[in-house]
Amino acid sequence: MKVGVDHYSFHRFFGEIYPEQTAPDRNMTVEDFIITIAGLGCEGITLESCFIPQFDKDYLSHLKGLLDEHKFDRVWGWGHPDGLEGGRDKAAYDEMIRNLEYAKAVGADVMKVVGASLMFRFEPHEPMLEKLAEMFSDAAAIAKEYGIKLAVENHIDFNPDEMLTLIENVDSPFFGINFDTGNFLRLLSDPVRGMEKLGKYVLSTHIKDLKPIKGVSVDEWYFFACTPVGDGLVDNKALVDILKKNNYSGFLAMEIDFLHPDYNNDELSAVKKGVAELKRIST
Repeated sequence: MKVGVDHYSFHRFFGEIYPEQTAPDRNMTVEDFIITIAGLGCEGITLESCFIPQFDKDYLSHLKGLLDEHKFDRVWGWGHPDGLEGGRDKAAYDEMIRNLEYAKAVGADVMKVVGASLMFRFEPHEPMLEKLAEMFSDAAAIAKEYGIKLAVENHIDFNPDEMLTLIENVDSPFFGINFDTGNFLRLLSDPVRGMEKLGKYVLSTHIKDLKPIKGVSVDEWYFFACTPVGDGLVDNKALVDILKKNNYSGFLAMEIDFLHPDYNNDELSAVKKGVAELKRIST
């Protein structure tokens, strides 16, 4: 199984710094990110549209050429931070549809999308799921025309049963899940049980590992903070084994959203270690 990295792992270097974090001593370009990940021996990459500086045809063609040069499998990511806001944001829907053109331009056949986020997790879920099913049904029909599959992320919003309901209600071969192995844990749902329910619908991944930060309130989303794969609480080996049983054809994309302070703001070292472990457990 191929191993890759999600763009968001280096979000501090693209200007998104949480209040609890410090700024890095340098910034990165998208090209820097691609070359860095290629240097780690990865075979897959997820580009996050929120960090793409422009969307004109020439620039996207340039990115495609760089991805092709390194022979990357690729996923295009849309929706950070709140996506469709639980189905209430029509302007975001229109933006999501526009991103299908960008995904096609860089040669991606899967686009990771976001229906909601932790900002909406305490609102009534049933109305959100109903509206999202309508929006994603329409979007999947359009995505089919592009030959692109939509993979909705569990974004610290819905539990595995709710994600399964959403996928079954959309009922399209062009719609599945971007399975985030850490975000279910943040909802106190077992990721392994979640994968057992959702494995056959997985189109792309965020492979996270997490452990608590001492002194941070359990009410904070980053109480479970990211570690390199293998250092935390998530049984990613079991998750990979379930993906294999379901003939998952995508790559394993390591993601860091909030790096645990034990790792001294060193995302690159954490990613290197995690990629090595992912290669080991996916063999």
